[in-house]
Amino acid sequence: MAEVAEETRKISAWRALGMALGNRKTGFMLLFGFASGLPFALFLGTLFAWLTEAEVDLETMGIFSLIGLAYAFQFLWSPLIDKVDLPLLRKLGKRKQWIVPMQLLLGAILVTMSLLEPRSQLGMFSLLAGIGAFASATQDIAINAWRIDVADERATIDILSTVYQMGYRLSSLVGGALGLIIAARIGWPETYMMMGGILLAVGAVGLWAPNATGSAEASEGDEQVRALRRAGELAPAIRNRALAAVGLLWAVAIGAVLTFMILSLTNAPEDRPNPTDFTLTWGPWIIVATIILPALIAGWLAGQKKQGRHLLAEDAPQATGGAYALDHLYRALVLPLVEFVGRMGWSLVLILAVVLTYRICDAIWGTFAYPFYLGELQYTNDDVAFASKFFGVGAIIAGLALGGFMLTVLGRMATLLIGGILAALTNLLYADMALGGANMQAFSDAVGFTYLIEQVPGIGDADLARLTITIGFENLAIGIAGAAYVAWLSSIVSKQFSAVQYALLSSLTLLVGTLGRGALGEMIEKQGFYDVFILTTWIGLAASVLVCLEWYRERRGKAAAGILAPEAGEVAPAE
Repeated sequence: MAEVAEETRKISAWRALGMALGNRKTGFMLLFGFASGLPFALFLGTLFAWLTEAEVDLETMGIFSLIGLAYAFQFLWSPLIDKVDLPLLRKLGKRKQWIVPMQLLLGAILVTMSLLEPRSQLGMFSLLAGIGAFASATQDIAINAWRIDVADERATIDILSTVYQMGYRLSSLVGGALGLIIAARIGWPETYMMMGGILLAVGAVGLWAPNATGSAEASEGDEQVRALRRAGELAPAIRNRALAAVGLLWAVAIGAVLTFMILSLTNAPEDRPNPTDFTLTWGPWIIVATIILPALIAGWLAGQKKQGRHLLAEDAPQATGGAYALDHLYRALVLPLVEFVGRMGWSLVLILAVVLTYRICDAIWGTFAYPFYLGELQYTNDDVAFASKFFGVGAIIAGLALGGFMLTVLGRMATLLIGGILAALTNLLYADMALGGANMQAFSDAVGFTYLIEQVPGIGDADLARLTITIGFENLAIGIAGAAYVAWLSSIVSKQFSAVQYALLSSLTLLVGTLGRGALGEMIEKQGFYDVFILTTWIGLAASVLVCLEWYRERRGKAAAGILAPEAGEVAPAE
């Protein structure tokens, strides 16, 4: 009987995978993932190569690093994306009204930049790049929310999350390594014009993307605002006090970011604040002000409602004027946190622990990869480009594909655990490389990989094979872990507040990487790379233990609710 049940489950998993890959939502998710990653690669990577060839000085190029703040702090304007409708564009759909215009704007910006000369028209060039970064970050907020909103039993959140990342990784290859190759042959202006044309085409095709059905598209925001005045809801006076506290915290955080950007753009190069110092110094406080303290306030509000305190005894008249505006602001800033904290309770502590530790290995490691490859191991730029940019990207895409398959067959939490363990253990491969790579070389020789790499014209040799197979294993593990992590993160947010909740949680992942780099860099200086790789292995394994606890919490919650059903990657039996 057990064998029959297991076989039925596997058939359901394969059926779910087939339905998901054949769904038009999956195709548009791949397209949106590509559109999400391409501007990031062009504004924060390839652009510096163009500026270098244009002989723009390094101090001036440092200004362009500011546009990375748009991605780092995108959660600050996520409530606007979740709440505000654009005039004349609402009929496109709640998310597409932001996605499509941002894609068209990005395409127009890239085409316009291609008509400028960076050195002589640097002011306009930098302005366009800055606007483009904010448009790109805004697009990312809306695309993440669209993915969560449109997911259903056919196009599951697991498959959509995996396909999104595959599109994102493909675009980083197109906008990065392939962009450099194209520019060497036809020139930078022509390359950026081509990339702009691609985004304009994506924006046009995006008009036909499906919208979410049900509450996610049916003006639920207004309904939520009206519901605030019904019996059993918190009294307006209590809500307004909480809103004032949260609003003040967000205003201070936004003010800090704007002040930094104004000082950076208006001061002389020697007087400009350092972007890295700003992120390390102010980044944690901005997160405290916009996430931690508001979450505590939301927890207090949820506790008051659960205890039956400060509640309306009967329906109150619908708000008008200033009170109506305050209710809408409460819905945008505070209600997403109240819903999340109220739904998760003390489990939020475990969830935040997973968020802060699961991706810490690769979030921190990226900054030190090139110093390790080029400085410590003495590889050449061509070696690293081949192993990391071409073979490595292919390995990540393969890992994402494998991760998507595992999500469907094994389930979300099992894949999250396996991916976490594999990602942690790949640090041991780098530890071996730090000691000379004898074990990785022996393995590469034994499986015939060294022979294959030696056939690469110009650069192929045993040393390159050792590096390539190490990066390949790491990126394969990162692909599996990344597919599972984004699927899990997407599954725990509410469709009603997907833009805000996902942006807030994903920002914590970015924060821990930013804060950890300073300490890790100091450790490398004092103890060397080997000890760092051993440490990150233990951190990754500790994150896997937290995943086990989260898995147990989820199963216990489903059992208590009597809904122990297949995970999102599987489909329920036909009626």
